[in-house]
Amino acid sequence: MYGLSCTDGFKYPGSEPTYITDINPVSAGLAAVGSDQSLSIFNPLRLNQGPLKKVQTNHGNISCAEVFSFGNSVVATAGENGTVSLWDLRSDAANTAVLQIGTPGEGPGLLSLACSEQTNALAAGTELANHQASVLLWDLRSPRAPKIHYDEVHSDDVTELAFHPTNPHLLLTGSTDGLVNVCDTRITDEDEVVIAAFNHGSVHRAGFLNETEVYAVSHDERFALYDMGETVEKGSPTLDLGDIRKVVDCQYLCNVIPKVTGAGAVIGAGTQDQELFRLIHLSKNGVSWSLDSETVVGLPGAHGSEIVRSFCFVDEQQVVFTAGEDSCIKAWRPSA
Repeated sequence: MYGLSCTDGFKYPGSEPTYITDINPVSAGLAAVGSDQSLSIFNPLRLNQGPLKKVQTNHGNISCAEVFSFGNSVVATAGENGTVSLWDLRSDAANTAVLQIGTPGEGPGLLSLACSEQTNALAAGTELANHQASVLLWDLRSPRAPKIHYDEVHSDDVTELAFHPTNPHLLLTGSTDGLVNVCDTRITDEDEVVIAAFNHGSVHRAGFLNETEVYAVSHDERFALYDMGETVEKGSPTLDLGDIRKVVDCQYLCNVIPKVTGAGAVIGAGTQDQELFRLIHLSKNGVSWSLDSETVVGLPGAHGSEIVRSFCFVDEQQVVFTAGEDSCIKAWRPSA
């Protein structure tokens, strides 16, 4: 295992801990979501200086955040009061949302988001309310009301959304009803919209690995890969690792981050008892996928005995960022 050292960090102040639930790189810096309902931007080279800018979101309880525009540093947030906000995190921008969608309390709480700058699209997944869970899609050029409203794709909380990496008309949806679906959003008929469906179990994480393959992680940590390609048996996993905790000897899986090249993904796995967080590469050799035990990267000390809620990496700068339930954001680099 190749170890990195913590070289920089920031701890959110206050007597009560602030869970840092999500971090995402944008051109203006590192965007972070806190359980104090804040959205902050940090200088990734000087985390210890604290946030360059901090805004208070207005969702009652923020549940999710996604980057809408990396180049313009626009981040979307959503939460329990059913609203979506888009924020410009550049330093000279105002501390108010550049766009707010929805009226607080009018609709069900929102649990998931996906953004496509290419098509000006934003998708949100709702919690189950009045026996209905929905996937909503807006065209942000006319955001007054959703242009698409899918009410029958899922029968329980919609916990995960992701647009296809090269075809933004395709939207992956995941739910606690156990299904991972791929929808063609050009189709409005709900009987026809799902072009691929995988019955995985209550979905915690899911997304596209490449043009045809998707990953899914259930709330009980079952990890599997599926392929929506024409030559693959429909619905069956192409790789089923079962409980990922037993496979990689960890206590929880934080997230899966696909490589932008489509050549694999990085799995973040934590072990609180050992105060350790590891990055494990999922790679493809020909037609088969495997976990690469030779290239594991370890972050010793991690966030102590607290859970790591989010991580990201910048390969060009050889740095990994982590955020946790200990109120901290940390930067990890190779030892000098």
